[in-house]
Amino acid sequence: MLNFQYKGISQDNKYVEGEIEAINNAEAAHKLKEQKVIITKLIEFKKKKKVDKKKEKISFSFGTGVKAKEILIFCKQFATMLRAGLPVLNTLNMLIEQTKAPGMKKIITSIRTDLESGNALSKCFEKHPKVFDTVVVNLIKAGEASGKLDIFLDKIVIALEKREKIKSKIKSALFYPAVLLSVAVLVTIFMLMNVVPVFAKMYEGMNVPIPGSTAAIMAASDFMRSATGGGLTLVLIVLFVITLRYLIKTQYKVRKAWHQLILKIPVFGNLIQKSILARVSLVLGNLSNAGVNLLESLDIAKSVTTNTVVVEALENVKKGVFSGETLTKLFNKEKVFPTVFTQLISVGEQTGSLDAMFGSVASYYEEEFDTAVANLASLIEPIMIVFMGITIGGLMIAMYAPIFNVGAIIG
Repeated sequence: MLNFQYKGISQDNKYVEGEIEAINNAEAAHKLKEQKVIITKLIEFKKKKKVDKKKEKISFSFGTGVKAKEILIFCKQFATMLRAGLPVLNTLNMLIEQTKAPGMKKIITSIRTDLESGNALSKCFEKHPKVFDTVVVNLIKAGEASGKLDIFLDKIVIALEKREKIKSKIKSALFYPAVLLSVAVLVTIFMLMNVVPVFAKMYEGMNVPIPGSTAAIMAASDFMRSATGGGLTLVLIVLFVITLRYLIKTQYKVRKAWHQLILKIPVFGNLIQKSILARVSLVLGNLSNAGVNLLESLDIAKSVTTNTVVVEALENVKKGVFSGETLTKLFNKEKVFPTVFTQLISVGEQTGSLDAMFGSVASYYEEEFDTAVANLASLIEPIMIVFMGITIGGLMIAMYAPIFNVGAIIG
């Protein structure tokens, strides 16, 4: 996003000036036109970020000290109390007393203080971006504008619950294979360090021909057991991981290539893609239903995922929408969005019920995700057992190969 400074005349014939964010000059002009500002000057500038060390420290503390479950409970209680007819300030006071988690209590206290100072509730939430993302803030803003804050808080609760459900299922799907893989690696290391040397010593005395596979495993064992071998291997692995993480964080091309690779991993890539599509669709549906314009909705939807491929695709769609192209055509251009996704969006555009269709798309991919997780759970155990059998069994066969060869010669 680019930053622009503008000067102009407002709807009530007053001189106004300020700053605005947009993807280009044309979008900045369009946004100001929507605000009914007659532009007299519009220039791009590079915004210098002011670092407030005190605020930065507090924000970091909130971001790391508040759990997703605590945010979910807070939103649930907030919605319930407002639905019961309690005023917002009274509700916040009660929640401060009820909340035991120090991080969450501090944030609610800060929201109450800002609200008492005359700030809008959405602005109070906006001051805590590490805890309340742009989706939450915009839904609260919509709730304030419509006078239905409790309904929009319910939407936030549903969105948070679905997000946590998806995260939990991905973790559980990855946990078992990760454990089995770790066991296979540890068993392999144990055999290289303790079992293979026994065979190597035995074969030295027998003076038998050593097959290539056996020789390779014995060489790997010697390297691992040497004074520098094991330590050097560990250091190289750690350095590789640190370097890769650094490059992913700092180099856009590396990060994009890594995220593309993640989406192409057999089974797991498809699982991750479906979870992202479900979350993006849910957010677009909620924001569209809340009256947020499409350009802003697409911009906010980028915040629900860190996958560069999806973020870039949504940015491309946003630029295309501003140019006047249809959503169906734009989503169809981006490979990360499957045909089913674009077909459902096409129906929504044709019927004029895009917000409802985004909700249907979210439900569809949630069901697809649940099915994929269930299928994965039933397949992963036999696959990992076969993998462990091949790995450990292959090692043992390779170590017994010289004995089999001797037996064949004698026979």
